[in-house]
Amino acid sequence: MTELEQAREDFVRQWGAMGSAWGINRTMAMIHALLMTNPEPMNTDQIMEKIQISRGNANANLRELVGWGLLRPVAVMGERKDYYEAEKDVWKMFCAITRERKRREIEPAMAVISDCAARTDKLKTAEAKEFTKMMRDLGDFVAAASTVMDRISRSERSKVVPAALKLFG
Repeated sequence: MTELEQAREDFVRQWGAMGSAWGINRTMAMIHALLMTNPEPMNTDQIMEKIQISRGNANANLRELVGWGLLRPVAVMGERKDYYEAEKDVWKMFCAITRERKRREIEPAMAVISDCAARTDKLKTAEAKEFTKMMRDLGDFVAAASTVMDRISRSERSKVVPAALKLFG
């Protein structure tokens, strides 16, 4: 195995481990890493062989990655198999992940927080009032974070990155 192949394999494993820590299934993250670092589109059989996964697992995760906007199916001349390539622009990947995580995690959390606050709003006990206030404060914070995520994911990298570097630098 060449140094490049070993480095790519190490990255695929690490991206999979990182994905697990971020709430993304390991196999999905590994497929994304494999396609992100591969210079050519790959078909399902190639992906299955490289990562050592079943066809069902590969197909489910490929569909999910396409749904997230991180992969796209591509036509390869003379081939009947489905091939896939990853979005390789890091900013576009970040924006796609941000949008999808907002849809899957932030929006449902906001709905539950809002519902809990509404259900306890008319209660008169000190404990209920404190709970309602906590829900409202938390809802305000999550809404603000959601707005920031929206703005970042719709912005051009050339505008956001320098501003973020000034803010955190």
